[in-house]
Amino acid sequence: MPSSPPPLVYTPKLVPWGALAAPHKLAQKIQNTADIAPLAGVLDAAIPRGSGWIVQKFGGTSVGKFPRTIARDIVSAGLHNNRIAIVCSARSTQTKSEGTTNRLLRAAREAESRGSATFVPIIDAIRDDHKACAKATIENADIVADLSARIDEECDNLVKILTSAQHLEEVSARVEDKILSRGEKLSCLYMTALLNDNDVPAAFIDLANILRPQSANGNSSHHQAPLDEAFYKSLAHTMAEEILRSTAPSSPEARPKVPVITGYFGAIPGGLLNAVGRGYTDLCAALVAVGLEASELQIWKEVDGIFTADPRKVPTARLLPSVTPAEAAELTFYGSEVIHPFTMEQVIRARIPIRIKNVMNPRNAGTIIFPDAQSLADASFEPTTSDPRIFRTRSTAHLATLPAMLAQRPKRPTAITVKHDIIILNVHSNKRTRAHGFLMNIYFVLDKWHLSVDLIASSEVHVSMALHSEHANLISSPPQSTPAASGWEEVNIANEDLYGAVSELQQFGTIDIVSNMAIVSLVGKQLKNMVGISGKFLSTLGANNINIEMISQGASEINVSCVIDARDADRALNVVHTNLFTFLD
Repeated sequence: MPSSPPPLVYTPKLVPWGALAAPHKLAQKIQNTADIAPLAGVLDAAIPRGSGWIVQKFGGTSVGKFPRTIARDIVSAGLHNNRIAIVCSARSTQTKSEGTTNRLLRAAREAESRGSATFVPIIDAIRDDHKACAKATIENADIVADLSARIDEECDNLVKILTSAQHLEEVSARVEDKILSRGEKLSCLYMTALLNDNDVPAAFIDLANILRPQSANGNSSHHQAPLDEAFYKSLAHTMAEEILRSTAPSSPEARPKVPVITGYFGAIPGGLLNAVGRGYTDLCAALVAVGLEASELQIWKEVDGIFTADPRKVPTARLLPSVTPAEAAELTFYGSEVIHPFTMEQVIRARIPIRIKNVMNPRNAGTIIFPDAQSLADASFEPTTSDPRIFRTRSTAHLATLPAMLAQRPKRPTAITVKHDIIILNVHSNKRTRAHGFLMNIYFVLDKWHLSVDLIASSEVHVSMALHSEHANLISSPPQSTPAASGWEEVNIANEDLYGAVSELQQFGTIDIVSNMAIVSLVGKQLKNMVGISGKFLSTLGANNINIEMISQGASEINVSCVIDARDADRALNVVHTNLFTFLD
């Protein structure tokens, strides 16, 4: 029987939202997130300062390009007022596509080819890259030597794992997770050494084995439990126990160590990459923040925060000091890389704010993802399972409570974003089934092939769906395997799931596909209170000769989206931002 987990050394206490002075009044103050200038101080003052922990998550490119900045200007500086825990992704020296994780994925694919040893040079390149970085940034020779030995050990183990997988001619989800976990381990070993070299006591914490197998007495384990809210809550608690045990001071005079935590947190059913995706490091940081009852979760990127539009494409884009969780989720879904909604859900439920900050500009306040008015007023913050009000009506009574300073300002959308690599799939019914059966059959096929629809518009005999696909390309002539259906003469689908779905959908009607499209989305909590905003949005596109293929508005009424030609996407961003953000009437 495995030994019981070590005792909890330190139990932090989070200040409850109810202890804040008049939380409902605070909610009124921050309701309009588009009015940015005066609100930063209000938001900072409203953040609960509970356990004294700040959890900082650093992406691979940040660790690869700015390690000294992280160690000296961010972690070391933050220790003056808080305890810091950091979670690191695998290093990416230049670009994400050439980062350690993508290299490891390529090595795993190469290992599936029997008799090939091409994965060995890939691992050697990862080894050399980490050793070179250590020598270039760490001054203490003993620390460099110890780190180099650990790098060799991890890379040698990688080669053994890949060789074993090659003999089996298969890289299972469990093995793939083991391979990818080495990327986070190498990154965290490096950051631990760098912090110690800069006189910041740090402890490397590997969470790869945090999910314990079933015990001999038959008690269920983490990784055999369903991946529900209870599972993640228990996992967060276990993470906190391990972190606090590993970083406890050895004596009353000793400084507590900074935990440097791997983003990979163990084998779960189906594999962590398959179950969570590439955002599992963000999820790990969120669970650590929940377990430690942190005052704040910081996501460090190479941008100052969330902008009203992509600042690389829209020069007049403005930094937003705050957005609501719902707005952040919409922006993430429709193209902006903010934070995965499921990751955000973990910390928002625990009443922990999320701050997006720039590793190149640490003093900038960034953007805080802050619970909206309804969440702030609900001190319990417990999700409801049902709404007894079957028939609900809109009320504008809350508008009267807005401070005069905000009420007098013009309402604006929060942000505009673009999602590329979109195709439109049109299904014209053959009228062999009734309307409800037609729609049911289409949804069944999409679910069978694991396809997610971004936007949908339907009538009794026609359905248009916008889907994200990077593998549908226009060709001049159809392949022999292409089904003979209307519209298929122009499109070759490389994605197997999309190909299978379209093949099955033919039995319900005629199919045609429009490729090379983009979704332009207007996002904002205030949209439902802005009369005529949808018309202004669409008329602005029309006035600039940008054709609209589809239109959709979310049920939450915080986004209005349309599908346009991808070639017009950048121009659409600029003209809409100019008319609805910069010079709003």
